[in-house]
Amino acid sequence: MANAATTYATWHKDPQGDTKMAESHSPYWRHFIETVPERDFSSKTVLDFGCNRGGFLRLLYGMRPFRRGVGIDIASESVAAAVAAVGNMPLQFHVTTDLSPFADSFDVAFSYEVIYLLPELEQHAEQMFQIMRNGGVYYAVTGCHNEMPLWPKWLELIGNNSNAPMQDRSPQDYIDTFVAAGFDVSVKRFGYDGFVHASKDRKYYPSILDALSYPAEYKLLFRLEKRV
Repeated sequence: MANAATTYATWHKDPQGDTKMAESHSPYWRHFIETVPERDFSSKTVLDFGCNRGGFLRLLYGMRPFRRGVGIDIASESVAAAVAAVGNMPLQFHVTTDLSPFADSFDVAFSYEVIYLLPELEQHAEQMFQIMRNGGVYYAVTGCHNEMPLWPKWLELIGNNSNAPMQDRSPQDYIDTFVAAGFDVSVKRFGYDGFVHASKDRKYYPSILDALSYPAEYKLLFRLEKRV
């Protein structure tokens, strides 16, 4: 299990920030689920890495019911909220950074805007490879990379809001790291083309065109397949 140095009560310094983040991510989560090619999850065991308050797995179960779902996160209060909302869904949530207990456990894994925060991306990639079953696929989304035009501004803004330390990587850094871990790596634009709130915080998006282009053009969806 994780130690106190690598876990937090909430991901955001603002205690309400995790709740607000889950609400704002919801339409993008839906697009994420609709974008992945798999349609039948009924026999799958699924991981959400960086599950926050469990909203993604609950949405996924509603859209693509699965056999079992596991969410892990470093934010203890957010995981407690996820546990409280489980109901009768086949979900488990854990506060941990240690994936070793889950070796060879998952058919599909997801992370949404998490990998850019990981200080030890190489270790994450290696552990994800170990916990995926042969033929399993890990889908990881991030637009937080240094080829995104707003990144210099965001590096400071997110860093000021986050309890987790910021990292500064290129898309190629992600590709190289997951290839080195053994994954077959492919990537596409996230391609979100839905409506965005016109009143989006201009602190992050100086122009409404920035708010439109970020999830459509600069946010990336990595498909990482384990082939042995």
